[in-house]
Amino acid sequence: MQQREEKQLDASVDSLISRVAHVKNALHSFIYKLENEYERLTWPSVLDNFALLSGQLNTINKLLKNEKTPSFRNQVIIPLLLSPDRDEDLAKLTEQRVPVFSHEIVPDYLRTKPDPEVEEQEKQLSAEAGRIGLDVAQKQIQNLNKMCSNLLEKLNNPREDRDAESAAMRQSKPSFNPADTNALVGAVAFGKGLSKCRPPGPVAPGHPGQGPMMSGGPTLQQVTIGSGSGQPAGMGGSVAPQQQGQPGKMPSSIKTNIKSASASMHPYNR
Repeated sequence: MQQREEKQLDASVDSLISRVAHVKNALHSFIYKLENEYERLTWPSVLDNFALLSGQLNTINKLLKNEKTPSFRNQVIIPLLLSPDRDEDLAKLTEQRVPVFSHEIVPDYLRTKPDPEVEEQEKQLSAEAGRIGLDVAQKQIQNLNKMCSNLLEKLNNPREDRDAESAAMRQSKPSFNPADTNALVGAVAFGKGLSKCRPPGPVAPGHPGQGPMMSGGPTLQQVTIGSGSGQPAGMGGSVAPQQQGQPGKMPSSIKTNIKSASASMHPYNR
């Protein structure tokens, strides 16, 4: 009976080692692609690698849950020899990851419980969970289940959602006028459609082909102030000539306006 159990345990261990080796090879190949072939790697290829790893892990879980597989939790591993010297056989079995089986690394490799830091974090989480009321916990569970359901629904129906969004975008009306946009770009970049008139203002002397005023600007006409009657003459109108030796008398209101205009045009008053 004992020999049968030992043979069954050995067969289970060998099968488990073989399955784990498959997972290790798949992980090694996937990591190599991510590090060296990331430029040519496509999303469908990444999904295929994830699917392969998921299938291999499910196979290991089924193997561990099989009725014929003995319970590994009942098996105890005891280190028979600890040495600080390098062990070539151990290094070969572990692919140079564990060259020495000493007192320093045995607690890490043969640990059956989490690290003390992890245990402390688990205790804190358990204490926080115990302080939450039953109603609050039930609401949080419902919200989490709702979020997971919505996420799974979006992941399971991505093509339908994309088709619906594309149809909605095609049916939506544009919010701009292409003709106005093209006209604005042409005016800013190339001056297309802008008028060629120049702003009014004096022109510096010496420029050929230009008069005293810019083309398109207002022109000034001489204003002659009448004498005696106190009524100013109109723009460009004819005024009776004054008699020689008798200059016309300027009204006081016109004198005041001329003085105020001269004061405002002085460079120190600008």
